[in-house]
Amino acid sequence: MKKTYLQTLMAAASLMVCVGCANNDQTKEPQQQAVIQPGEQAPLADVGQKNFGGFQNGDTTGMAARRKAMMEAMNKIRTVPFDSLAMSDPFVYPDPETKTYYLTSSGGRMYKSKDLKMWEGPYNIIDINGLWLEKAGFAAAAEIHKIGDYYYYAGTWSDHSDLIQQVPRRYNVPHNQTYLLRSKNVEGPYTSFAITPGYDYEPREWDCIDGTLYQENGKTYMIFVHEWTQIIDGTMDYIELSDDLTHTVSEWPVTMFRASEAPYCGEMNGLGEATFGLKMPGWVTDGPQMFRTQTGKLGMLWSTWGKERYLQAICYSESGTIAGPWVQEPEPFLANNSGHGMLFRTFEGKLIYIVHHVENDGPRKPQMWEVDDSGDKLVLGERYILK
Repeated sequence: MKKTYLQTLMAAASLMVCVGCANNDQTKEPQQQAVIQPGEQAPLADVGQKNFGGFQNGDTTGMAARRKAMMEAMNKIRTVPFDSLAMSDPFVYPDPETKTYYLTSSGGRMYKSKDLKMWEGPYNIIDINGLWLEKAGFAAAAEIHKIGDYYYYAGTWSDHSDLIQQVPRRYNVPHNQTYLLRSKNVEGPYTSFAITPGYDYEPREWDCIDGTLYQENGKTYMIFVHEWTQIIDGTMDYIELSDDLTHTVSEWPVTMFRASEAPYCGEMNGLGEATFGLKMPGWVTDGPQMFRTQTGKLGMLWSTWGKERYLQAICYSESGTIAGPWVQEPEPFLANNSGHGMLFRTFEGKLIYIVHHVENDGPRKPQMWEVDDSGDKLVLGERYILK
């Protein structure tokens, strides 16, 4: 039944998205973009229904204002224990030069710690003045990577005042892109360096989020999510970047897998999950992070939704390269309404998995777990309790 339903939806999705094969070359003279008008969306969530995003009336037009208010509430610098933090999509960069752990997340601010126990922040470390990103304000799923002599900040910005598509009876699709900022200092400020200001690293007509950086054989790739809200069965895709990371050199993104390939991935309406207050059918991809085990096995952490709500998925490349094929594990790495996790190694050499978790109807809070990567596959250990 699911396969038949999926085939039906995918046939409809093929009519929804323009997926031409032109190079994503924005160095040429920009063309006038057609203005997309908002239209009828998916049915509203039932009163009291499980709902990701918190907007029960289905109104995303005020999202930027809500996010701005959230950011203003975060302006007070303080030092707090790890258990007091509340955030989505935690990402830790352990900087060997300063022996400091830097924590970013959705919201875009940064905390820092010497011991993983006490965290100082949140600091604003980015400068996006004059870019379209400024209208969005809120950077989702922010990450920090060191490549060569620079630190790179990858965040996703969403401008709901700029629609790229109106999918009838489904969603007003906003301009969503993962953009790169750069700094010589791990603590910023991170500023734009792209080939043109506000450059779209992914195809503009795609709804793209959660980009992460990965290097293989001297090349740098961005792995990112093509949102299920636009295409129904979300995908994980990659593009190759130029040597200086200023632009994309791929002719077109390569699809690695679809959400529905994971046996534990549930269809959102079938799970009773609403999104931004809307009943949208589909299968979700979220939050990629690449890793290699000590035996050299290439894997990816990613997230989706299932019987226990949000979950941490995991898959491995049969070829040992980004090209795959990518094979999904038969069971989640971690379920229990936890996901969008990543791996980092402490300065003492311990491999840690950090993830956000929701208890009942509470806030998203980060957790840390021990992980064994000595074999071909990751093995989840015990909660990493800070004493």
